[in-house]
Amino acid sequence: MDTSFSRPTLPQIRQRILNDLKSGMDGVDAFLRRSFVYIYGVSLSGLVHGMYGYLDWIARQHFVDTAEDEQLDRHATFWLKTGRKTATKATGTAMFNGENGMAINIGTRLQSASGIDYVTTQAGVIASGVLTLAIEAVEPGTGGNLDAGASLICVSPIAGVQAIATAGTISSGNDTESNEDLRERVLARVQQPPHGGADFDYVAWAKEVSGVTRAWAKFNGPGKVTLRFMMDDTYSDGIPEAGDVAMVQAYIDPLRPLCVKAFQVVAPVASPLDFTILLKDENGDTVSDPVVQANVAAELADLIRREAEPGKTLLFSKIREAISTAIGEYDHHITAPTDDVPYAAGQIAVMGVITWSA
Repeated sequence: MDTSFSRPTLPQIRQRILNDLKSGMDGVDAFLRRSFVYIYGVSLSGLVHGMYGYLDWIARQHFVDTAEDEQLDRHATFWLKTGRKTATKATGTAMFNGENGMAINIGTRLQSASGIDYVTTQAGVIASGVLTLAIEAVEPGTGGNLDAGASLICVSPIAGVQAIATAGTISSGNDTESNEDLRERVLARVQQPPHGGADFDYVAWAKEVSGVTRAWAKFNGPGKVTLRFMMDDTYSDGIPEAGDVAMVQAYIDPLRPLCVKAFQVVAPVASPLDFTILLKDENGDTVSDPVVQANVAAELADLIRREAEPGKTLLFSKIREAISTAIGEYDHHITAPTDDVPYAAGQIAVMGVITWSA
């Protein structure tokens, strides 16, 4: 017996209510469209339809795979130790040039060319014409990450100090965890309860650290575990930096079993995967539409994020499939790579350069 429930549509609800009203009024076969009873019935149907929608929304919030926002946070609070990962501020250094003896205070404000604000988190005095101080972004998020060598402008001039400072690597800025990433962690916790040090326990612990999106644990013998992880939303290639590795190591060390004597966190070694692709239309002519090319590039980047793992071979069939699913793609020919792409232990595929054949 089919026990499924089909939510009625607004027209169906309206007709049901009007029929009920007619049945209670002997001798009435139809209502004038501007009559009070008709208007009342139509208004009531809209109210009932909205209630059905609200009840439908409530039902979805009971399950992790369909819950939204605050309700998903409730599930995460119940199942996870940390709940949703919050955004973090990017940190790094800035090098100032100026006259010896000139002081730079804590809270000195700097700004990047893109308009991101930073402040110094330590004070110092220029010696030998140079002073390097620790800084952090004012607002949390990945927007605060900056490559070494970028220029930072002093918002307020400092006597005896050049107006432009040079950034060291500014990193570890992360956005608030997305619903989908949080949902993935909660589902993994539900489906894989803690086992006191199984490989998926290390993965779960790593993903509790802000910015970590993927992780893999490998047992290298009794008491020996190596963990590798990625930070796809933080860095363009997803490869964590030394400070990130140290942060994950410090977080997991108190959690791992005492019998694990040799536990090491390392960053995967990036191996850029380049492509040479010819796009063709239904007539066999070359397609050079930048929109189609961008769609193909996005599908390949998504493939690499989904399938790439340290030491795992990336299948050529998966590459062709990803290109074929791009919106606007009709036909294509790949001249690089031409076969499955293997990777050595510790190496991971990252998005390389796409060359579009003519």
